[in-house]
Amino acid sequence: MTFMPRMTSQTRAISPTRPLRWRRWGAAIADVWHVHGEAGAGGFYRSPDPRLVVFLGAQVGALRLRTSPHGAWLEGIGAFYIPAGMPLWSALPEERDYAHLDFHLEAGPLAQRLRAAGGARRMDEAHFLAAENRTQPLAALLAEEVQNPSRPDIMLDGLLSALLCEVLDLGATVAEPRRGGLPPHVIRDLRSHALSALHRRIEVAELAELAGLSESWLTRAFKQSLGTTPQRWLTQLRVETAMGLMTDTPMGLAEIAAAVGFADQAHLTRAFRAAQGETPAAWRKVRTRAISSNHGSLVQARL
Repeated sequence: MTFMPRMTSQTRAISPTRPLRWRRWGAAIADVWHVHGEAGAGGFYRSPDPRLVVFLGAQVGALRLRTSPHGAWLEGIGAFYIPAGMPLWSALPEERDYAHLDFHLEAGPLAQRLRAAGGARRMDEAHFLAAENRTQPLAALLAEEVQNPSRPDIMLDGLLSALLCEVLDLGATVAEPRRGGLPPHVIRDLRSHALSALHRRIEVAELAELAGLSESWLTRAFKQSLGTTPQRWLTQLRVETAMGLMTDTPMGLAEIAAAVGFADQAHLTRAFRAAQGETPAAWRKVRTRAISSNHGSLVQARL
């Protein structure tokens, strides 16, 4: 089904001064608005899709914005990103004309785009940029293409990616590994993060973002460095942590399974048998007997 904007808006004392111009490509739709606002004008906006807005021309920063009905007004904003479902209020203190470039973005393709840039988690937060920022020339070029098309969609898509990087403040990613896989410090960071979050589901995308790599490159680097995939590495960490808990604590197997992120005891048993060749219960029984035997020998030696 073709993606369409679904925004709900309520405005007061704001009227267009030029016909709306828009252009669709891929999973994005861009609108260029030229409007006149009376003093005290404003609006309420909510969309089930993420939105990116950049103000154009000399009146950048004219509107006040906030994302809660009683929150403090943000002033001097030149561009902003609003995640799906988040409400937005605007207010115009003084009468003036202004223009803005709006993007309505389909969430799934946007997540893929940001994941490749290591910023998927940023799409769930609002981001506001001050009026003095580097988006203006990019937005002006894109707005001109929306109003007077002369270039193919690939140009607009590249400009949209650049705007997202600026507004969401996406940093440079780690250089993609050609040989040698992951640097040791990255492996340490990934292991530390995984161990701290082992009780919950950990997505490969989460590890990729932490490493500053795309998912495909992370998988390739894991195989080069550790000889396994990220998913199997996580399972290995869960099993190793479970072994420590079985040896060092009186916790039951169901409790241990939950603590290390397995769905249930049966899930732990399957993963454990695949890794160790025996069930957790059998492994624990042998280790417990060995510890007891060693403890008895030490006592006899002291006697």
